[in-house]
Amino acid sequence: MKQGAQGSAGTGIPEVRPGAARVPPQPRATDMERERDVPAAGVRGEHTHSERPIPRPRPAVQRSSVRGQILDALRTALVAGELKPGEVYSAPALGERFGVSATPVREAMQQLALEGAVEVVPNRGFRVVERGARELAELAEVRALIEVPVMLRLARTVPAERWAELRPLAEVTVRAASSGCRATYAESDRAFHRAVLSLAGNEQLVQIAEDLHRRAQWPLVGGPVRPAHADLVADAAEHTALLEALIARDLDVVQLLVREHFAGAA
Repeated sequence: MKQGAQGSAGTGIPEVRPGAARVPPQPRATDMERERDVPAAGVRGEHTHSERPIPRPRPAVQRSSVRGQILDALRTALVAGELKPGEVYSAPALGERFGVSATPVREAMQQLALEGAVEVVPNRGFRVVERGARELAELAEVRALIEVPVMLRLARTVPAERWAELRPLAEVTVRAASSGCRATYAESDRAFHRAVLSLAGNEQLVQIAEDLHRRAQWPLVGGPVRPAHADLVADAAEHTALLEALIARDLDVVQLLVREHFAGAA
């Protein structure tokens, strides 16, 4: 799977594959910004010449909330398989990719390190964590332990009209699955689960479940970059079926569907 990376002449920056969407050029950092752009501890002197080419992100990065937009773009690239497990990426090279300085990239990568998606490699950058099937199964088990009891409790207490309000979110997951885009589906999948759990009125629960859900969506080392289209479609269909069972107050079907949903996530 690994390919040798080639940089632009004299720059050491990885080239972008032809056909990838481009990010509009951003205003260059001021002298003061460049002075602040000092490598963080553990990543000083990052090298870029050995990195494989990675496609430019689809969304354009604006000057406002740069760090947050870079973090979202990196998360999308991670889920889409553009950032490969085991590969090392430097903040300067990724900054070149996004058309920004290395500082917001480094800050976003530090956040991903806190989330367990990457790890710091001294003097080089950040390595995407390699995950196996066992970790994915463990995440699915923990998610089920947290979410299944909550969903069953909500099934007994939330009125049908509140569940009906979530139909548009379930339909979005179906359309996202049909597109075959893993990153698009991952975002809509989290949004649906977040909306369901929000009905419990426990923000801590929602945040913990969101973190576990996001981690469960990271690609596996040696696994396929894209899941089978049929798997995405089947997963999205379970959202619609679950809502219909919740609206009908069919608790037996609700329990069966939520348990099968998390079993399939393993």
